[in-house]
Amino acid sequence: MQIVDKGQKRLSGILLAVLVAIAARLMADILPVDFIGANVLAIFTGVLVNSIFSIQNTPFESGVQFTTKRILKLSIILLGGSLNIATILEVGQQTLLVLFFTLSTAFGGGFLLGKLLGLDWKFTSLISSGAGICGGTAISAVAPVIEAEDHQVSYAISNIFLFDMFMILFFPIIGRLLHMSNMVFGLWAGTAINDTSSVVAAGYSFSEQAGDFATMVKLTRTLAIVPVVLIFTALQIWKNKKTTEESQSEVVEMNLLSVFPWFIFGFLILVAINSAGFIPAALSVLLKDISSFLMVVALAAIGLRTDVGAMKQSGLKPMIHAVSTSLLVAIVSISVLAFFGIY
Repeated sequence: MQIVDKGQKRLSGILLAVLVAIAARLMADILPVDFIGANVLAIFTGVLVNSIFSIQNTPFESGVQFTTKRILKLSIILLGGSLNIATILEVGQQTLLVLFFTLSTAFGGGFLLGKLLGLDWKFTSLISSGAGICGGTAISAVAPVIEAEDHQVSYAISNIFLFDMFMILFFPIIGRLLHMSNMVFGLWAGTAINDTSSVVAAGYSFSEQAGDFATMVKLTRTLAIVPVVLIFTALQIWKNKKTTEESQSEVVEMNLLSVFPWFIFGFLILVAINSAGFIPAALSVLLKDISSFLMVVALAAIGLRTDVGAMKQSGLKPMIHAVSTSLLVAIVSISVLAFFGIY
């Protein structure tokens, strides 16, 4: 009987997150601008609902918490079914060259900037992941590994998105002023703009060819999620062990099996299966659609669990970090293109 009650409470929270996600999807379709994605709208809507009707200590809380953890990981696993390792070869060595410098800037520069601003390392890691890889998807993938707070996830995604709006509006203008070719602009947009929907919006605003190339570059960039999450897993293990030693508690041997992000292992399996050609194109598209919706549901749940008061206490420093890191990535991207004669 207790298990049934627990299941009902969990189901009510999941359904609430689904309803918020559906509302976010509908709003994204209705809005006249196509660069405000359902992911961001889901977070904002969830935050608004929680601010008006707090779900803390209600029957919804258990299911919403379940959604932020399990459903989020499931969405990332299914994303692997739409990615192909061969994409890296298709976009060429030029993309990998630029990505090396932009990722180094996002994490190296982001780390130093975080230290300068005195930010919590989790905040710094989330923002750097979003700016360096793929906005909300990367932030969502890294968050459970480093055990980030919900308000940190919401704040990081929101600030990365704010800068994305700026880039969507001005990237095509700058590209035309600098007389960029379709390939160069696609490469710049794909390696410098954060969220996938924003890359698509900016790319196709420039031209059809630029949009196609920017999307392909962005898919290659998304694959960086895998090594980044594995690196953060190792760092988290080290930090947990160090904390144990510093507190002079008993030295506990870390159990890698208990902390390894198995959802990333599932993601890798699907990437490999899809790369080998065992997933039909129609099924790959379906998996991407399901993954996208589940991601919206998970982000809606994160919004529903977000404490606005805690976000306010974070202050302006995370926003300064997000804008500065994203701007650095954009500048480094175009500088590398110019330095190596690609542009």
